[in-house]
Amino acid sequence: MTPSLGGQPSFFVVAQLFLLRDGRRGKSPTPMDAYAKGLTDADLQSLAAVFEKQKPPAPPAQAPERARFERGRRLAEGRNCRNCHNPDYSGRNQMPRLANQREDYLLKALRDYRSGRRIGYGSASMPEEVAGLGDNDLADLAHYLSHYRKEK
Repeated sequence: MTPSLGGQPSFFVVAQLFLLRDGRRGKSPTPMDAYAKGLTDADLQSLAAVFEKQKPPAPPAQAPERARFERGRRLAEGRNCRNCHNPDYSGRNQMPRLANQREDYLLKALRDYRSGRRIGYGSASMPEEVAGLGDNDLADLAHYLSHYRKEK
């Protein structure tokens, strides 16, 4: 249930650490809350720079479940996930990299957005994007994104 931070956009990491530090990331406490409390603005920027330069994770070694992968792909396309998270789901600015993120973490984050336990900053687009999706939909979307391979 922990995210992979390698290759995450610096702006995204700074924003998330800031929200954690200030207790504004969501309604459910996380283990990171206590750690982030003592971070300075310079610490946030330094940590973000380190994570952004790390290599993003590769897709899982095991092949995806084809039917779930395809359902997740259709959901991602129908919800226009590529508009904000880039066509290859690499993330940009305040939008995280989704490609090859841990499936369990993606599912938890999607559920938290849907339930309102996790809030965004700026616009409330994520809660709106996942509204109306059932648990199987969220699981298929997480499966697709975690197994995503850049198209050639």
